[in-house]
Amino acid sequence: MEDDRVWAFEESLWTGDAEHYRESIDESALMVVPQPPYVLESGAAVDAVSQTPRWESVTFTENRIVRPQEGLIVIAYRVEAAKGDEHYVAHCTSTYRRLEHEVWRVVQHQQTPPLSADARAA
Repeated sequence: MEDDRVWAFEESLWTGDAEHYRESIDESALMVVPQPPYVLESGAAVDAVSQTPRWESVTFTENRIVRPQEGLIVIAYRVEAAKGDEHYVAHCTSTYRRLEHEVWRVVQHQQTPPLSADARAA
């Protein structure tokens, strides 16, 4: 998958509907999210995230892509997402595996929001 397509695919996971999300996440996926229960796997990951509101806009910076082997893509980035007055910032990773020609699924995703000034001082 070309780099531009990787980023378009990742953006669609933040902005697409629940059905698109379900189609894009592998049945054996693992996720770490910033809210309880924090670590999710398989169907629980898909169900939990597909029920969250979709973002209206997302911006990726600090983009990195590595391809450690054929059929495997790992990305890392900083995201700024917005929906109305709600804003979200996090550093993320996602790992995709190719199932067949031009068919990719997310097998891993992680989000780490920055620490607040209060949390760093504690």
